[in-house]
Formats: sequence, structure tokens, C-alpha cells
Amino acid sequence: MAGYVCTVAGGKGGVGKTTTAVNIAAAVEEEGYDVVVIDADLGMANLAAMLEVEPEESIHEVLAGGNAVSAALTDVQGGITIVPGEQSLEAFADADPAKLKSVVRTLRNAYDVVLVDTGAGLSHETTVPLGLADGIILITTPDDVAVGDAVKTAELAGRVGGEVLGTVLNRVTAETDVEGITERFENPLLAVIPDDVGATETEPLVLNAPDSPAADAFRQLSALLTGVFFEGETLEDAETVMETGWFLDEDEDGDEDDDSSGRLGLFG
Repeated sequence: MAGYVCTVAGGKGGVGKTTTAVNIAAAVEEEGYDVVVIDADLGMANLAAMLEVEPEESIHEVLAGGNAVSAALTDVQGGITIVPGEQSLEAFADADPAKLKSVVRTLRNAYDVVLVDTGAGLSHETTVPLGLADGIILITTPDDVAVGDAVKTAELAGRVGGEVLGTVLNRVTAETDVEGITERFENPLLAVIPDDVGATETEPLVLNAPDSPAADAFRQLSALLTGVFFEGETLEDAETVMETGWFLDEDEDGDEDDDSSGRLGLFG
């Protein structure tokens, strides 16, 4: 049976698409599945840098017609495999996004899950992965521009026949108006990821800061998604991954500060 292709998208740069893709990959891999992550952000590839690896081949060379995708497969921590990109303008100019279809087709026959990390904006290179996916996860921060761009990405996905599974709201604090942001999307809010300033370890946090609130959120989100990937479940009525304890401060004695639970937006 062919693997599930999941595109991680969002219109604005810097909202955490690559972080989300990497942490989902790590969590799903922990459950015994084979996962590959493709860096399809052809203009600003950063997957290899985030994982601190220096690959010999890249997705750009594959899309330029120079190599088979097998040459670009790179093993990283946690048993994850990635297809990294490179950052040179020459590589970007030579890469043909249309060839991503054959790359995805090849990988879905070899892996249980293919995660496609996309770039920002609404260009041809970001549209192609939307149409190739079995399901799309939208990533946004509470920033109003980021939310608006994610809404546009959802609309674009519909036009190219893509199915949006839901939205992940990243870098959430106790002051975030989660309910107000959720109302702007037609698809369900799958998870909120806390703005975990204490998790300074390198990505993926699921492996390198496993006890952090952000890692907990990513792990629960991934458990939700495995039902979709392997059991054909839908997420229309899924309960949002969110725990009050992620947003409660602790005082010097280690006691939780309950005042944070009453701030605007998050807990009603």
C-alpha cells in the first residue's frame, strides 16, 4: 500500500512549517513508521541547516534532472530520512517544481509517510505540493498577517483539489485569542503549539527536549494524524490538542500561577 502524502503549508514565512514537519516526522517515526521529509521550499531551503547536516545531494539537483531522488536521501537523527534542499540562486533557477510530482510518487511507494515542507507565498512552487497531497496541514502563528495568509493558502488548496485536514496554531501564549483565530478558518483547529521559550535544544524538540510543552503538543498532534495516515480517520470533529498546563507560569516555589488561566482568549 502506498504511503500517505501530507503537505505542511502556510502563506507566510517564519511561522514554523519546517519545525512542524520535523517534529511530526520524529513523533511518527517513534511509533515505528518510516517517514521522509522533502524540503520543497525551493527558494529558501532550510531543512538541512535546521537539522545540522551537510548533505551531498539536494532536491534541487533532482528537480533539475541531474539525479534520481535516491541520491538525495539523507538519514538524520531519530531514524528520519530527509530530501534536503540547497540555498544557491543557481540551484533555485534550475529546479523545475513540476518534477516534484514524480519525486513524491517514488517516495510514497517506499515510505509510510511523505511530509512535504513548503515555502512561503502563493507561487507555482508552493502550489504544486498542495495538489499532490493526500492531506494538507496549515501552519500559522497568531500574527494577523500570518493568519490571513494561511486562510488564502486554504482557499488556494481548494482550487487545486487539495484537502485541508486542519490548522495548527504555533507560538501560542496565554494571551492568544485562539477562539477568534479559529473562527477565521473553515477547517478545524488541530492543535495549538505553545511558545516554548524554555526549549532551547535543537530540533526536533520531540527528540531533544521531550519533556517540553512544545514537544508534548507535537507528539499529541502526531498521534491525531496517525489515525488519518493509517486508519482513514477524519478530523472534522477532532478535539483540539491543547492543555492548560502548557500556559501556566510557575513561581519561585514551583507553584502554578493561576492568574494566567484567566487571560484573554485561550481559556475563555
